[in-house]
Amino acid sequence: MTRESRGGEGIGSGAGGEGGAVGWSVVETAVPELARWVRERFGAYRHHVLATVRKDGAPRLTGLEADFRHGELWLGMMNGSRKVADLRRDPRFSLHANPGPGTDLAGGDVRVSGRAVEVTDPGEVARYAVVVQPPEPFHLFRAELTEVVRTSTQPPYVVVETWVPGRAPRTIRRTSNDPARQGE
Repeated sequence: MTRESRGGEGIGSGAGGEGGAVGWSVVETAVPELARWVRERFGAYRHHVLATVRKDGAPRLTGLEADFRHGELWLGMMNGSRKVADLRRDPRFSLHANPGPGTDLAGGDVRVSGRAVEVTDPGEVARYAVVVQPPEPFHLFRAELTEVVRTSTQPPYVVVETWVPGRAPRTIRRTSNDPARQGE
């Protein structure tokens, strides 16, 4: 049987209402436990998988280093990379944390989606570069999130936790015996 629950009614994002994009600090305030899981999974490995939209509308998957600091999720990219061109044309993205070795999904599997905002302020770029020391030149984007998802197992269930700005968190527990979900 599918089991679904929603936590805290009316969690507002403080930015754009339902479906708006928010910075990482808003996620940490609105859903601290989910945010903790997400940071831990992204922190377990250096390289992750970024999905962008190519010029022809097809998805593009590329490797990326993501970094949480100063209350934001930062996406640093090599100068002139195709993912930079993709995000400048269409800022929508999804970022999937490296699941690591094996198939046990220890700690769960996490993904965030949203819009990437290019950071061009020299002071902000320099503040990031001093700490991270990326190969230069580089492009820096700040993630404005529209969805945070964690998938884990609690036998016999697969548990999917989601949060969208302006909505209450949602948890779905299901098994392979549950009827297929329609319309999502």
